[in-house]
Amino acid sequence: MRSDWNRPDTYDMPKEGERRIMLRVSYDGSEYHGWQSQGGLPSVQGTISDVLSAVTGCETVVYGSGRTDSGVHALSQACHFDTSSMIEPGKFAVILNTKLPKSIRVLSSSAAPEGFHARYSTMSREYWYLIKESCAMLPFDRGHVSPVKKLPPVPLLSSYASVLVGTHDFTTFASARDQSLSRVRDIYISEWDVIADAYGMPVLRYRTAGNAFLYHQVRSMVGTMIEAAAAGEDEGSFRSRLEARDREKALRTAPSDGLYLASVSYDAAEYQWFEDRYGKQ
Repeated sequence: MRSDWNRPDTYDMPKEGERRIMLRVSYDGSEYHGWQSQGGLPSVQGTISDVLSAVTGCETVVYGSGRTDSGVHALSQACHFDTSSMIEPGKFAVILNTKLPKSIRVLSSSAAPEGFHARYSTMSREYWYLIKESCAMLPFDRGHVSPVKKLPPVPLLSSYASVLVGTHDFTTFASARDQSLSRVRDIYISEWDVIADAYGMPVLRYRTAGNAFLYHQVRSMVGTMIEAAAAGEDEGSFRSRLEARDREKALRTAPSDGLYLASVSYDAAEYQWFEDRYGKQ
C-alpha cells in the first residue's frame, strides 16, 4: 500500500535561481545501453543530458522516473532537470528535438509542479510487452517485437495475468541481481490482449501497471506465462509459482526488445480504487 512505499521524506529540489522542467520523452532503446548513464556507453539519460548542457550552456543532468534496461523502449518516459536558463519551458521540446538523434523524441516540456520529482512523485508505471509468431514477423519488427514459435491461447494467458493483480511478494519474478529491500509490489493492471500494429497486423500484448517493479520483473512474468501456457499449465499451478516466492519457480526471462515503458502517472486519484479495494487487507 502507499503507506509502505518507503519513499524519502525529502529529496533534492531546485537551487535558488533555478527552475525544474518536466519532460515527457519517447525513445527507441535499440541503440542504447539502457536509460542510465554508464561510463562511455551510449545511454538515453546521457544523450539528453549532453544536449541539454549544450543548450543551456552549463552542465545539466536529466533524471527519469525510473531506469529502463538495455534494449527496452519507452512510449512515454517522464523526467526532469533543473536549470537557470531563461528559455521558456514549452520551448525546450522544440529545441531539443532539433538536436537529439531521431531515436529520442521529446513529446512535451513544461514547468514542473511545486515539489515535483520525476522518480519520487510517481504514482504508477505502465509497461507493455509485444509478441508475434515468428512466421508473422515483419522486417520492421526486429528489435521491437519479440518472436515466439507459436502464440499460446490468450484465455489461458489471461487466467495467469489475473493472478498477478493485487499486492504480492514477487520474489519468484525478481532477478537475482535485484537489490530491493522488499519484494512486495502493488499491481493494478495485468492483462493480455491482441492489438494491431501500424501495418494492421495482429500483435499479442501484455499490459501491466503498478506502483513499481523489481529488476526484470515484467520480463520474467511474461516469459514464465508464455512458457507455462505453451505447456498447458493450469491457473492454480501458475498461482503456486507466485506464492512459492522462489526464483527457481520462474521459467524464463523474456528478451528486452519487446518491452516498452508505456506511461508514467503522477495522478494520486487514478488508482484510488486499488487502495479502497486492497488497502485494508
